[in-house]
Amino acid sequence: MEYMESKMSNTTNLDFSNTEIAFGHKSDQELKDTYRIFKMMNSPNLVKLGSAMTLLMSKLKLPLLDPIIKATVFKQFCGGTNLLDCQSTIDKLYKNKTMSILDFGVEAKDTEKDFDYTLAEILKAIQFGAANASVPVISLKISSIARNGLLEKWQGHKPLEPFEEDELAKVKKRLHRIMHMASDMGIGVFVDAEETWVQEAMDALAEELMETYNKKKVVAYNTFQMYRKDRLDYLKYSFERSQNKNYYLGAKIVRGAYMVKERQRAEDQGIASPIQDNKEATDLAFDQAIGFCVKHYNRISSCNASHNAASCLLQARLISELSIPRNHSHLNFCQLMGMSDNITFNLAQQGYNVAKYVVYGSIAEVIPFLIRRAHENTSITGDVGRELGLITEEMARRRLIK
Repeated sequence: MEYMESKMSNTTNLDFSNTEIAFGHKSDQELKDTYRIFKMMNSPNLVKLGSAMTLLMSKLKLPLLDPIIKATVFKQFCGGTNLLDCQSTIDKLYKNKTMSILDFGVEAKDTEKDFDYTLAEILKAIQFGAANASVPVISLKISSIARNGLLEKWQGHKPLEPFEEDELAKVKKRLHRIMHMASDMGIGVFVDAEETWVQEAMDALAEELMETYNKKKVVAYNTFQMYRKDRLDYLKYSFERSQNKNYYLGAKIVRGAYMVKERQRAEDQGIASPIQDNKEATDLAFDQAIGFCVKHYNRISSCNASHNAASCLLQARLISELSIPRNHSHLNFCQLMGMSDNITFNLAQQGYNVAKYVVYGSIAEVIPFLIRRAHENTSITGDVGRELGLITEEMARRRLIK
């Protein structure tokens, strides 16, 4: 993720409260639209009601749904319904010194037909990315090309039936097709993290891919969810493994997205929760992971995938302290499209490698993503309140409100 040479001083000069830079890419009308969306998402009851109605309308295939979604949350959090539809968004981001990570917004699937469809879409995304200097990476959910039941059984070391062995072979074949094309075309692939009961299997696949494709450059990245108690140790193990087997480690560092589900499952099964006991422990593990990756930046290509300003500032300061070029291709940041623009565009303005996750797909395909986004934003993290505060400041600066 390298788009420009930087000859700037090693002081960070970062100010994540600068709303003029944060929202400089938005017109007055776009800013007002964004305000209305986050105002709506600030009400948990409204989000619950809206989510239920959206799911019902989607199930009934009501024609009114698509234009309503497309004019509101889709426009805020998604790049388009297909790759070509994303081009204007990608170009606008690049104009503002920000890269794009293409993320086909399909959720877990369970039929071979679905898997082959998703594979074809991912291969198209790689080709599309290769034609755009602004797209260095695409995102991949293994559950979109592999059945979770198969992965769970394989992870549990249970004997696979002959047809399941065939399934697993097909999964690996799909993954290698993706990575082979990505390697040839100079595109990286973020392999997303998912639930603990399939993550060990996904880690094994990611390790195989990194060992195969990361010998000379980083193509495959595994994702490390730091809200898990064991992930800092696993990150260090992954680095040691990469050193022993002579390949570069690709590491996307996140806090995590399945906390409620993970804790509920642990409680239901009477097992210890894999999730950190509190937010402070997660924050500490995340920041330690960032420190580890920056320290070993020559052999680890990492992405700080966070909406946490303190964690992003930490990485920027470490880069400065170690006198590493801000645009070193192994040190990156990313945020979701439509969120934390104060972090993204202020990092970009100061010459750091930063990207937006640009989710795309038909309305029906991305509805689960949009609902999850809405629910996550109404959680205790305070994301909506923070976004609203920044948007309100910028509207006041532009004299759009008194």
